[in-house]
Amino acid sequence: MKILVDVFGGDNAPDEIIEGALLALKERKDFSVELVGDSEIISEKLKNLNLDQNFTDRITILHAKDVISCEEEPTLAIRRKPESSICVAFKELKENEQASAFVSAGSTGAVLVGATLKLGRISGINRPALCPTIPTLIEGKNVFLTDSGANADCKSINLCQFALMASIYAKTLGVENPKVALLSNGTEDEKGNLLIHETLPLLKEMKEINFVGNVEGRDILSGEYDIVISDGFSGNIALKSMEGAINTIFTALRQGIYGSFKGKIGGALLKGTFQKLKDRLDYNNKGGAIFLGVKKPVVKAHGSSKRVAIKNAILQAVLFSESKVCEKIENSLINSEQL
Repeated sequence: MKILVDVFGGDNAPDEIIEGALLALKERKDFSVELVGDSEIISEKLKNLNLDQNFTDRITILHAKDVISCEEEPTLAIRRKPESSICVAFKELKENEQASAFVSAGSTGAVLVGATLKLGRISGINRPALCPTIPTLIEGKNVFLTDSGANADCKSINLCQFALMASIYAKTLGVENPKVALLSNGTEDEKGNLLIHETLPLLKEMKEINFVGNVEGRDILSGEYDIVISDGFSGNIALKSMEGAINTIFTALRQGIYGSFKGKIGGALLKGTFQKLKDRLDYNNKGGAIFLGVKKPVVKAHGSSKRVAIKNAILQAVLFSESKVCEKIENSLINSEQL
């Protein structure tokens, strides 16, 4: 199994990306990585690390002279920069059977456009979706928010397909009969906009999923649900609102603790608890967001990801690939009565 890694995507490229790839290789011995980007720079970086043969035998380099920045318009950039690390990686992923998955912390828009145009959608999927793993109030339990930013405007058929794909993905991760909820402004069937009203009865009819009704944004992290379905616009707002709220709470806690002598004493006593909570909510420990609906696994890591987050994103791609989620989604669409 070979995982392609965009070495020049993200705020901390290329050093943290390379270090993350090495951490992933150290943790699992059953795959290799192909580092995509300027081969001269990558080779020099690897040379300076003085790696032993156990690592070098599992690392190859795929040259790409250009980089797509987050400031560029994604569709234009994909068309105008065929030699960028993202485009070169998708070409290799599509044409080489040994290339199993792709990981990038680069431009989200470029990765999504490239995956759709260069790699291609699974037959029957109208629109792929981003599916991040989000921790909940129940320790050890996560929720999958799908879509979280790939599709600003959706139709009811798109949300139904998101529900099917996320359910299959959750099952491969060991979630039995995952509970699927539809993001709305109230739990009652009467709540929601036109899209929600059109989608709700369709989800109720789907035999392939365990649909439990509407969910409000405040309950996404409750742990009561395994999957929350949304259009990409609302899902992205929900995701970033949760990230912002968590960061604000931790900032306020730090200010309160270090603002007085008593606070410092209390903070010292609760340091272990706070660290455990921080680790549980840290996106670095989750890896990235899976792009469901394209022909091979694609993982989009956070732009500010450092080596630990990159390591987890690569291991996430390995698991996604060996679980054959893409094939299972395609087979489910063939057998689905509603889709």
